[in-house]
Amino acid sequence: MRPALSVNRYSVVLLGAIGVGKGTQAKKLVDALKVPQISTGDILRAEVAAKSELGLQVQAVLDRGDLVADDLLIELVRNRLTKPDTARGAIFDGFPRTIPQADALDGLLEEQSMPTPVVISIEVPDDQIVQRLASRRVCLTCGATFSTETDASLIAAHRCPDGRSAQILQREDDKPETVQKRLAVYREKTAPLLEYYRRKRLLRNVSGVGGANEVFARILIDLDGASE
Repeated sequence: MRPALSVNRYSVVLLGAIGVGKGTQAKKLVDALKVPQISTGDILRAEVAAKSELGLQVQAVLDRGDLVADDLLIELVRNRLTKPDTARGAIFDGFPRTIPQADALDGLLEEQSMPTPVVISIEVPDDQIVQRLASRRVCLTCGATFSTETDASLIAAHRCPDGRSAQILQREDDKPETVQKRLAVYREKTAPLLEYYRRKRLLRNVSGVGGANEVFARILIDLDGASE
């Protein structure tokens, strides 16, 4: 049985290296908590898909396995938090990634009179992350994602909505050599957030090994009882 949630306002930060399932868990939390997901990755990928000037810059950064500059991400989040659907809170997926971003988020939440964040760190061993991402394929047309290990028949049968032509590819930033570099960047620049939030007594560590529903149940248990 799903644990009951005892509060109706949340700011939830999902931390963890690439490939641990933050996006999947964020979508599940959106349904459970009735607050929107704020994913800087989704916002930036939309710019890439549009082939805007910003999108071309972002694509070059992602292909190198580097992180996008703080000032750009902070402004994107500030603008998103002014939308009416964030009145009850938000799920932050992929932000913050650095201590300066975390400091900025504290200020943004205060500006919008939003709750102190509950910080969930999803933990998966590096070798499993490399395996997960090396098997991932993405439809560049509609955004659907697949695994070559489990979804071979779905990949073959995939049709985009409205009859659009599917383009299922491996993203450059999912290739093993790039994944290894991105994990190194994470350890150097993002992992210190764990200590930052641990000192604030806001951090909850959750194992990301197992099925998505198993991981989700663990997250709900840690969120239950958290209050503004």
